[in-house]
Amino acid sequence: MTVFKTFLKVLNKCKFVIILYTVILLTFGAFNMTTSENSTNFVASKPDVLIINNDENVGVTKNLVEYITNNSNNVDVKNNEDAINDALFYREINYIIYIPQNYRQDILDGKNPEIEIKSTGDYQASYAEMLLSRYINIEVIYAKEIKDEDKLIEKINNTLAEQTEIEITSKLDTDSLSKATFYYNFASYSILAGAIYVICLILSSFNETKIRKRTIISSMNYKKHNRILLISNALLAIALWIFYVIISFIIVGKTMFSIQGVIYIVNSFIFTICALTIAFLIANLVNNKNAINGIVNVIALGSSFLCGAFVPVEWLPASVLKVAHILPTYWYIQTNELMKTIEKFDIESLKPVFINMGVIALFTIIFVIITNIISKRKRKIA
Repeated sequence: MTVFKTFLKVLNKCKFVIILYTVILLTFGAFNMTTSENSTNFVASKPDVLIINNDENVGVTKNLVEYITNNSNNVDVKNNEDAINDALFYREINYIIYIPQNYRQDILDGKNPEIEIKSTGDYQASYAEMLLSRYINIEVIYAKEIKDEDKLIEKINNTLAEQTEIEITSKLDTDSLSKATFYYNFASYSILAGAIYVICLILSSFNETKIRKRTIISSMNYKKHNRILLISNALLAIALWIFYVIISFIIVGKTMFSIQGVIYIVNSFIFTICALTIAFLIANLVNNKNAINGIVNVIALGSSFLCGAFVPVEWLPASVLKVAHILPTYWYIQTNELMKTIEKFDIESLKPVFINMGVIALFTIIFVIITNIISKRKRKIA
């Protein structure tokens, strides 16, 4: 009981650090939610196209002009090459189509007349080029077989009117799952940094020379002493974890009530216990309070950058991810990333999740064993 009371007194001095990492998590979580809402609203955009028709506006020529006009924004510019080039340069126009003389007659004769274009080269210009290419390809194919102009135009328009039906088979709410994944990925930094910083500060107080010597000469077994400290720190870590989970329900919303939400929570709990043992190990290795800041930066920030907490996993080089395999954070984030893609939950689909959690649990056991060995040797030396 004496150990636990002392633990609470030291913890009270570290409350501002916990608040700091919580504020960081909330800030980035809210920022991600805002950017996700802005990026997922898709608005169809037509390209700005200028058509310069040097042929008679009749027949297949007129049909081409009408097709492009109906599927784009027809821009009027003074019929002057300098004015046209200026409009293109200032992005007032995305695409310019020059229909040559005798275009209609060449098509009816089965030829493939060349159409000159000018383009800004952006995505809207690419869309305009796709429209033009689609029309011309269909027109040239039918013109070889159909000589009647009215029938040719009818056939072209019927083909262009055909639409491919798209069936969405995935029922995943990818937007909400991405938010949850980002939140829990970033939470790995707050959990790891908070645990290392606070727990190391607390345990460094217990490891001060005078206090450590008094503990050694006392009747308390070193395993019992470590166990009490571990349980005390575990209560702190679990309280922090519960607080972050509650925040996730507020920020992420209904996704946290799904199976994916349960896995996010369980995965973060296992990682929190692992972070606890990492902090406990470091505290037994380092007694210098001034060195704790540097250790937090190396371990927490390093893990977050290497494993995908700050930078999306798909953007990281393969060589970086190979190195990240030796860190518990990597296996934690891999499970979070899987939640964005799993639709059917069965033994086969959840197998990678169980493996990732098992690896984190293995790291936890290893850290506990190493901590006990180091603690035992230090007592003998003292």
